[in-house]
Amino acid sequence: MTKIEEILQGILTGNKRSIAKAITLIENATAESKKLIAKIYPHTGKAHIIGITGPSGSGKSTLIEKIVREYRQNGKKVGVIAVDPTSPFTGGAFLGDRIRMQELSTDAEVFIRSMATRNYPGGIARATKDAVKVLDASGKDVIIVETVGAGQSEVEIIKVADSVVVMHAPGLGDEIQAIKAGLMEIADIFVVNKADRENADKAVIDIQSILQLNNKKNAWKPPILKTVALTGEGVPKLIEKLEEHKQFLRKEKEHKKSLLKAEAELVEAIKEQTARAVIEELKRRGKFEELLQKILKRETDPVSAAEKLLEESFRKV
Repeated sequence: MTKIEEILQGILTGNKRSIAKAITLIENATAESKKLIAKIYPHTGKAHIIGITGPSGSGKSTLIEKIVREYRQNGKKVGVIAVDPTSPFTGGAFLGDRIRMQELSTDAEVFIRSMATRNYPGGIARATKDAVKVLDASGKDVIIVETVGAGQSEVEIIKVADSVVVMHAPGLGDEIQAIKAGLMEIADIFVVNKADRENADKAVIDIQSILQLNNKKNAWKPPILKTVALTGEGVPKLIEKLEEHKQFLRKEKEHKKSLLKAEAELVEAIKEQTARAVIEELKRRGKFEELLQKILKRETDPVSAAEKLLEESFRKV
């Protein structure tokens, strides 16, 4: 049995060590990781993937801990991918040690992994999509993906998650504008956390007013829920709404999110494979170094050089 087959068998039986090894291979972008993803892909598509996003300080990690506990009480197997900013020193997850979740990690049916963005835009790591596939194939019923928390730039989560929870908390000042600017469009559920604080009701009203400005007619109307993550207040209601949204998606034969996710993955894969093939061919022909020297001498610019190369490549095709 090869190394990949051994890891695959471990994943399919829910072995934590095999899952961890697989995600490490994916993060390191090894040749083995591509073979592994190809093998596990037929075993995916069963888990409910939940994206949780929103500005820093809204209490995402604390709420996720309570969500995981609630799902476990309901007998669900849960995976968590927590995407963090990249450490400028190690290149790893800056907030990798999530103290609140340490207790949960001892549960055999819970797998928690922090991933660094490694400067990948959109609030998620490049390897997030494949890490989710690993957890899906391992038999997890629910997979939660927590984004970095930069605000309106985090719309990439819609390409990963089935249900997107956008969080806010009173007292974050102009952060409500982040919801208005970008996250508004992707939310399936809005959560106003820290609802025991002053102005919680105002935050709900603010979101309601933004929703009323949305002229799109959708069958699913995003609910606005209030939670207190520290105590778990409102979490059962959130789980209830997540299950409702899951059932809503199942009733649609081909819901837009599935198509969007499939399209995004295909386009990204084409871009990566094409770029790799072009660069390898350039280096083989000695053109890559030649172009670099021209750019350094200011004889051409990177964009013009790239356009010329693509024109030449298409002419040969």
